[in-house]
Amino acid sequence: MRMKQAVLSSLALALSILSVAGVAVQGDLVAAQKARIAEYAKQPKARAHVAFVSNGVADFWTIAKAGAIAAGRELGCDVTVEFPGGGLSDQKRMLEDLIIRGVDGVSVSPIDPKNQVEVLRFVAEKSLLITNDSDAPSSPRLCYIGMDNYIAGRMCGELAREGCKGGEVAIFIGRLEQDNAKRRRQGFIDGLLGRSSDPTRYDEPSKVITESGYTIVGTWTDSFDRAKAKANIEDVMIKHPDLALVTGLFEYNSTLAVEVFKQSGKAGEIKIAAFDEGADVIEGIRKGIVLGTVVQDPYGYGFESVKMLHAFTRGDFSMVPASGVLPIPARVIKQDNVDAFWTDLKAKLEAGKAASKA
Repeated sequence: MRMKQAVLSSLALALSILSVAGVAVQGDLVAAQKARIAEYAKQPKARAHVAFVSNGVADFWTIAKAGAIAAGRELGCDVTVEFPGGGLSDQKRMLEDLIIRGVDGVSVSPIDPKNQVEVLRFVAEKSLLITNDSDAPSSPRLCYIGMDNYIAGRMCGELAREGCKGGEVAIFIGRLEQDNAKRRRQGFIDGLLGRSSDPTRYDEPSKVITESGYTIVGTWTDSFDRAKAKANIEDVMIKHPDLALVTGLFEYNSTLAVEVFKQSGKAGEIKIAAFDEGADVIEGIRKGIVLGTVVQDPYGYGFESVKMLHAFTRGDFSMVPASGVLPIPARVIKQDNVDAFWTDLKAKLEAGKAASKA
C-alpha cells in the first residue's frame, strides 16, 4: 500500500512539474512575441504578410475571408486565407506551411486546442499568434477575437425556449473537440432549460436530458461532413417522430435542417433555432419556418484579425485588451430585423469580393 501511495505521489509530482513547465513555456513565448512586436516599433515591416486560418469549410468562413481580404486591401498588407477541409491534420499542415513561408502573423480558429499545443507553440516561436472564433486559452496566443460562445449558446437556447414550450429536442453540431463547440452546446442546453448561468457546467453528449418540460434526446456530430450531417437529421427524424425542435450549432447544420424539413414536408412543423447566417436560414426566418438565428460577425473576425496582426508588425500592441480578449458580441436575428441584417451582410460580402479582385 505504501509503495502504491509513493508511486501515486511521484506521478502527481511529475504531472505538477510538467504543468508548471508548460505554463512557463507559454509565458516565455508570449514574452518573446511581445519583444518581437517591440522591435517592429523600431523598424516596422514595409509590407506585412499575415494569414487567417479557419477550422473548416463553410459559408461562415467565406464571409470571414471577405473581411480579411478587405482589411488587407485597406491597410496595404498581403493576406493568405486557408480553409482546412481535412480536419486536424490538414490544419496542422497549413499552419506549418505558413510558418515555413515566413508569414509575419497568424490568426487561427483551433480545431482541438488541447491536442494542438505543439503546433500552436511552433507558430508562436516563429511568428505572431492570435486566435479567432474558437479560443485556445492555454496556448501562447496574444489575443482571442470573437464572442463568448457560452453566452451565444444561451441566446440560442432562450430563442428556442421562447418559440417551443416543450417536447423532444435534438442538437446537431460539427464537432465537440473545439472550445467554441463545447461552450456553445452547453450554453444552448442551459438557456433552453432555464437554468442559471454556469459556463463550467457540462452535460455529457450521450446523456438524454429530461428537464423543465423538454427532453434533449442527444447531440449528433459530423466532422464537417455535410452528407453525414444531413443523414444525422434524417435519422433522428425517423427515430424520434415526436421531435419538436432542433438546433444546428454550426452554420451548415442549420442550413441542412431547413433543407431536410422542406424535403420531408416538416417545414414549420419541427421548429428550428438556428446559428449563423446561412442564406436558407435567413429565408426560413422570413417565411416563419425558422424561429430565428444567433449570428456572430465572421466578417469582423477576419477584418479585426488582419487589422491586429498588421498593427503588431508596426510595433503597435494597443488593440489587445488587458483581458487578452477582443469581444465581438453575438446577436439574435428574427423576422423584425432580418431584412436589415441581410442587406448589411451582402454589402460586406461585395466589399470583400471587390478587395480580392484588386
